[in-house]
Amino acid sequence: MSAIRFIVGLGNPGPRYKQTRHNVGAWFVSYLADRFKLSFIEKLKFKGRIARGNILGHDTWLALPSTFMNLSGECVGSLASFYRIPPEQILVVHDEMAFSVGQVRLKFGGGVNGHNGLKSVVKSLENKNNFYRLRVGVGHPGEKDLVTDYLTLDNMTSDERDSVEKTLSFPDDLVDHLLSGNVERVMNTLHGLGDDDGI
Repeated sequence: MSAIRFIVGLGNPGPRYKQTRHNVGAWFVSYLADRFKLSFIEKLKFKGRIARGNILGHDTWLALPSTFMNLSGECVGSLASFYRIPPEQILVVHDEMAFSVGQVRLKFGGGVNGHNGLKSVVKSLENKNNFYRLRVGVGHPGEKDLVTDYLTLDNMTSDERDSVEKTLSFPDDLVDHLLSGNVERVMNTLHGLGDDDGI
């Protein structure tokens, strides 16, 4: 695994969507910025809020796209191209309905499983899918017709938020392993946080 230089948290912009399940990726990136005292600046040319700074000795870019989810790649692709960051040094953090609430798994490459944000990111990277994904479990509503409201309109319950926030509070050593590219250590640790080995 290459060292991670750029982490983007997927979600929809604005306060209406802040506590919805589709925004858990943005939660993680916001959490990292707060924890390591990095400040976001709105960058119109990158269509997102961008932060850059030192995280445990690693020069790291963070991004929260200002577009809606299905256009997330406009932020990712433009910043990656401008600063010459290859896909394998990018980590995209996003919601994952295949996992129960609070389960988190790391994956490299592969398909997008219908996720519109990931589709946009792949397209923006010249149809390359060789980037890392941190998949944050949000559960499934049980019926396909309920998915859109479940992800984008219904706020998470307090118990769900607590579960996700607890799981995403990575200790320093795990953050360091992630940014250093020690993928096996990260995966082994994340496997211990739930009963699904969904790597």
